[in-house]
Amino acid sequence: MQFSTFAKYLDRLEKTSSRIEITKILAALFAESSKDEIDKVVNLSLGQLAPTYESVIFNIAERVMINVLARAYKKDKSEVVNLYKKEGDIGNVAEKLAKKKKNSISVTEVYSKLFKIANDNGEGSQERKVAKTAELISSLDSLSARFLARIPVGHLRLGFSEKTIIDALSWMEKGDKTDKTRLERAYEVKPNIGLLVRLVKEKGIDKAIENPIPEFGIPISPMLAQRLKNPDEMIKKMKKVAIEPKLDGLRLQIHFKKGKEACAFTRNLNEISWMFPELDDLGKEIKAQEIILDSEAIGLDETEKTMANFQTTMTRRRKYEIEERRTKVPIKFYLFDVLLVDGKNMMAKDYLERRKALQKAIKGGKFLRVIESEISQSADKIREENKKKRSEGYEGIMLKKVESGYIPGRTGWRWVKMKESESSAGKLADTVDLIVMGYTAGRGKRAGFGIGQFLVGVRDGDRVKTTTKVGTGLTDEQFKELAKRLKSLEVSKKPKEYEVNKPLEPDYWVTPSVVVEIAADDITKSPTHTAGIALRFPRLISFRGDKSPKEATTLSELEKLAKLQ
Repeated sequence: MQFSTFAKYLDRLEKTSSRIEITKILAALFAESSKDEIDKVVNLSLGQLAPTYESVIFNIAERVMINVLARAYKKDKSEVVNLYKKEGDIGNVAEKLAKKKKNSISVTEVYSKLFKIANDNGEGSQERKVAKTAELISSLDSLSARFLARIPVGHLRLGFSEKTIIDALSWMEKGDKTDKTRLERAYEVKPNIGLLVRLVKEKGIDKAIENPIPEFGIPISPMLAQRLKNPDEMIKKMKKVAIEPKLDGLRLQIHFKKGKEACAFTRNLNEISWMFPELDDLGKEIKAQEIILDSEAIGLDETEKTMANFQTTMTRRRKYEIEERRTKVPIKFYLFDVLLVDGKNMMAKDYLERRKALQKAIKGGKFLRVIESEISQSADKIREENKKKRSEGYEGIMLKKVESGYIPGRTGWRWVKMKESESSAGKLADTVDLIVMGYTAGRGKRAGFGIGQFLVGVRDGDRVKTTTKVGTGLTDEQFKELAKRLKSLEVSKKPKEYEVNKPLEPDYWVTPSVVVEIAADDITKSPTHTAGIALRFPRLISFRGDKSPKEATTLSELEKLAKLQ
């Protein structure tokens, strides 16, 4: 497929708001793509080159792309800057500057060049990236240039995600979405959307997704917990449960294999083993030759000799401070599940069998500890344990259905978290993770921060719907940090996936990137917020750097939380 043909599909997608029409356009695009190029077509349509866990990033900011366009089209930088200020979109600038009417470069050629540019690192790499990107973009027609300029800076966003890709894949094969669920299950075990579409194109759906097995180095989408506040309801829905403490740490999936470097993935599938040098020593504490573990990484507060909170644990995110932080905030990995042991897929096994395999495979020691667990069918026991764990400094408890396999995502009543007592008044049963959509300029003291309050929303499919504005719970330093982060994410137009009523529109829009943990007193019906419900008295708890927008709270989850009030 010629890249110019691909660009015409992207243009149609950008102009389409109907979810079903987007699905049909994508299905047509996939049908026209060959089996050798379809994985590249899919990744580029999502504005990426590879799945998140492979960490293939461009590291090209918009200011750098301005230099690229100036060089590509032999313009003075000031001229490009002025045009950018007028257009507000780097892709539109490229389209206006482009001179070619036609080009004959293929999608595969463009992908290959972009991949080499992204992987060019080391001394002088930034200059080489500018030169190579300029050479590539100057060879394209104007429409192709519009979309290619947006990809390296992360602004392609056409309003759909991997879920819509999966719908389109089913539509391509069956003419409807009947195979959506089966495709999703295969994707959750190996979340590489490019690989999935290529296998379907080559083998058909049935052979492409049969018996997906966990693999070392490829993260599995995590199993997530529902929320319930009433233990009697928990027992009614779940029957026999395992009661575990709820930890305030960094959810981490650990991949260990003898003779290989251990991998560690966050719940949004980012590979962050560099944060934990302790992983190099895990071989001393594991009996298995190969294992995939689900865990919480918890920092230890050396002053108090207690488990540190999430924000303290996350102070390791600066690479140059790792060794210093390792001394100040030692880490222990609290293990609560196992997904693979020595080639044996444990995901379909029930809780007790997985627990037995976990205890057998782990020696334990300085870095690894299997968390405690107690089996019960008593609502009173749940109340007792929740009260006890909260008094001991835990967030609460986790309830896990004994007769359940490890099912990625938040489906059914398999895992449930309880973080408050049943009688807690004036407070939600849990916090929520929301997407920052935009912000307003500050007044008074906050004028110096550049931000007064920010608009946040929940996911509803591929849409983001508003649910509240937040202006409390932040320290001066957090206001400054948020302003700095949001400034770099500003866009001139409302992102396509946002649904916002006019009175709530912020001064500045930002791309969906920052996820924040919000607490509130309650949830009420709202005629002004597009979610239909709103948080009352919201306040910031933390920035969730471990979560992507795809991991944010959904509208259905927020509605369930409202029912717990």
